[in-house]
Amino acid sequence: MKSPIKQGSLFALLLILAACANLQQLNIAAIQSADLNNLNIPQSNALASGQPTQEQLKVLADAGVKHVISLRRPDEIDWDERAVVEANGMQFHSIPVAGLAGVTKANATKLEDLLNSLGNVPVLVHCGSSNRVGALKTLASLDGQDSASLEAAFAEGRRWGLTRLEQPLREKLTPQ
Repeated sequence: MKSPIKQGSLFALLLILAACANLQQLNIAAIQSADLNNLNIPQSNALASGQPTQEQLKVLADAGVKHVISLRRPDEIDWDERAVVEANGMQFHSIPVAGLAGVTKANATKLEDLLNSLGNVPVLVHCGSSNRVGALKTLASLDGQDSASLEAAFAEGRRWGLTRLEQPLREKLTPQ
């Protein structure tokens, strides 16, 4: 019979190994060389960008990306992104966001829930330009309506690609 100390040590080692198995490294240099539109790397395991090409999706897969989350509506793209993503061994997820009107707390929650469910598995979140990505991350980061909270949320949104939608989103969030 093993001692409780040895069993505890073995259990701790197994936990560490399991945690390490979930830490998958991205080849950032390869991803940066792919020249994705508006690429942002807000977290070590998360990328945000504009629409990747079919060739860029292959580079992303080879560089370690396991999931692609598209915020584009089906009518915004004239090729089957899901098929290309899956052919490259990645999983495809879709949260269609119709411009600023689709930048809602409900869609922000859907994105956050999906990202949280993926844990530390490498992921790309994209739309056409990365603006919708940043706008949803802004909404997800809101803690309150005070100006400090609002500015912190917009700073987080910019880390994820928010640019030209910032002013319209500010207007949408500011009570008249």
